[in-house]
Amino acid sequence: METMPSPKIKKTKRYFRLSLLAFLIVLTIFIIFIAGILIYAKILGPPPLSVPQSSLYYSSDGKIIGESNNGEKRYWVNIDDISTDLIHATISIEDQNFYGHHGFDVKRIGGAIIADIKAMDKVQGASTISQQYARNLFLTLDKTWKRKLSEAFFTIRLEMNYDKNQILEGYLNTINYGNQAYGIEAASQFYFGKSAKDLSLGEASILAGIPKGPSIYSPITNFDRAKTRQKIILQAMVKNKYITQKEANLAEKEKLAIVGEHSYQTATIAPYFQDTVRSLLKSKLNIDDRIIDLGGLHVYTTLNTNQQKIAEEVVEETISENSNIQIGFAAMDPETGFVSALVGGRDYNKSQYNRAVQALRQPGSTIKPLLYYAALEKGFTPTTMMKSEPTTFRFDDGRSEYTPHNFNSKYANGDISMAQALALSDNVFAVKTHLFLGQQTLIDTAKQFGIHSKMAKVPSLALGTSGVRVIDMVNAYSLLANGGNQVEPVFITKVEDYQGNILYQYEPKKEQVLDPKLTFVLDQMMTGMFDKKLNGYSSVTGATIANQMTRLYAGKSGSTNSDSWMIGFTPQLTAGVWTGYDEGKTITLTADKLYAKNIWIRFMERSLEHQPIKTFKKPKGVVSVPIDPESGKIATADCPVSRLTYFVAGTEPTDYCDTHIGNSPHPHKHKKSKKEDKPWFNKLFRLF
Repeated sequence: METMPSPKIKKTKRYFRLSLLAFLIVLTIFIIFIAGILIYAKILGPPPLSVPQSSLYYSSDGKIIGESNNGEKRYWVNIDDISTDLIHATISIEDQNFYGHHGFDVKRIGGAIIADIKAMDKVQGASTISQQYARNLFLTLDKTWKRKLSEAFFTIRLEMNYDKNQILEGYLNTINYGNQAYGIEAASQFYFGKSAKDLSLGEASILAGIPKGPSIYSPITNFDRAKTRQKIILQAMVKNKYITQKEANLAEKEKLAIVGEHSYQTATIAPYFQDTVRSLLKSKLNIDDRIIDLGGLHVYTTLNTNQQKIAEEVVEETISENSNIQIGFAAMDPETGFVSALVGGRDYNKSQYNRAVQALRQPGSTIKPLLYYAALEKGFTPTTMMKSEPTTFRFDDGRSEYTPHNFNSKYANGDISMAQALALSDNVFAVKTHLFLGQQTLIDTAKQFGIHSKMAKVPSLALGTSGVRVIDMVNAYSLLANGGNQVEPVFITKVEDYQGNILYQYEPKKEQVLDPKLTFVLDQMMTGMFDKKLNGYSSVTGATIANQMTRLYAGKSGSTNSDSWMIGFTPQLTAGVWTGYDEGKTITLTADKLYAKNIWIRFMERSLEHQPIKTFKKPKGVVSVPIDPESGKIATADCPVSRLTYFVAGTEPTDYCDTHIGNSPHPHKHKKSKKEDKPWFNKLFRLF
């Protein structure tokens, strides 16, 4: 008797046949798709193995000031002229199955996916040498799936049209080894002063570790990390049987003679400026290293080549050749924030550390204008009087003491005005003001001026004991120079790709952040450092360079035991100078203490030589009154000195000076006004 299959079994068989058919259809489509990709890749032929386009940097007047290294300048060498140890070290650490796969290491990809899943983060890479090389060649800005698929397609084209040694050769000649060394020959010359074919096992294993993180594993910037990675590479070479354990041990102990200098130095303009531009392209505009170096970008900068030349010449002629003093210098247009000149050190070839942008140094008394702006906001005026005398301040309920000292321990031992205190750089007056306003006030005001470096809430902050950057201080003074409009240091105005498409365009944003009346009053106070009319118990701080001035400047100098500063401005140019030792040691020679001021005035005078003399525009609501600097009251005919001083209308003094009565034939001129210039807080000042 024949058994009839149940409907359930029939249904199952039908589903199985349909599933099998669907699987075969999908498999056929997949095979056709893969075949199509391979055929298309073959039709397109081999992709180029070099990228010859340099990225160009332009000054504000359109001149080329520098260019990145391109393919033709990377000292391309044949694989036969590369150390075998370097090749084996690179394969061992980057792609140990390089000769066994066809561009993609499936096993490695799977392992990476599992590791990432376990860590819930991307912790392991799976790119082969072929993929990395394709990525170096395929230059686009977007980080999308489209780009990843395109890179994969490039990898297929590479593997189909070139043999493994050609791919390896291209990879080793284009990879980034840090310190502007691209390709193994440039790296060998830079780090060890020899050709790639002459590298020892120890040297090769050090270099092979750099591409993973050029800023992290460079033996120049971090020798210990470089050695740690070298050990990992040597053990990988042992595992892959390229070397023995004995050879690995000897290589690890090998003494390395690192040169750290390029064999062929390209003459460039403003190298510290260009380094800053490159850093901003990467950090602010999110353009990666290989596009910056090989993408054919056109980068338009704010550099004024004439001012840059003047700055470099002035530094060279002012600082003694035998001095170890270093410098940080920056100049900018206060209206736009465009950085027009930058010097980050005495010799770029000896030190690439940018002291104008990177270094945090104590600003000394150059912080005082920010303090006195805050004081003006709180009701102080240029003629607010306080005593300048040796003073010990007690705080924290009497548990702590602080005793500031004036330069050379000179004091007025009597009342002086805020205008004179600024011109003479009186420290006691500054600390009294700081404590009266509240120690948080200066911190908040510094942020208002665009300074965001950490500041300690201590009495000595009024004397500039918390580190700041030169570029930030120059920017802060630019707010005073432009009437209180917010600006920020601008280095790049436009970036275009190699096809002329605009990738970035600077757009100015004008915002009034300071009171224009108070800003003008403070500007006029800051001209006092050059005015001998404000001489008192000592000379004004700008007396030594005042005879070199051909126009009106506002500024402030500052010093600590190890720092010397000068920052100043006109309506069309702001510049700041820091000089000191990298090690922070004490500046002992008098001549060394004068470098900052002399560099500043020489730069300003030469830069503005052919420009019209501009004065600060007085806003409405500001009045001028002739003041006797000694008394801080309205000057009379008896007063030996009278200086025109500016006030916000309604805050100017109304008392006439009575200190010099008897010297004038017109006694009626000394009659006091019935009004008294005694703000409520003046009584509190007497407590100090």
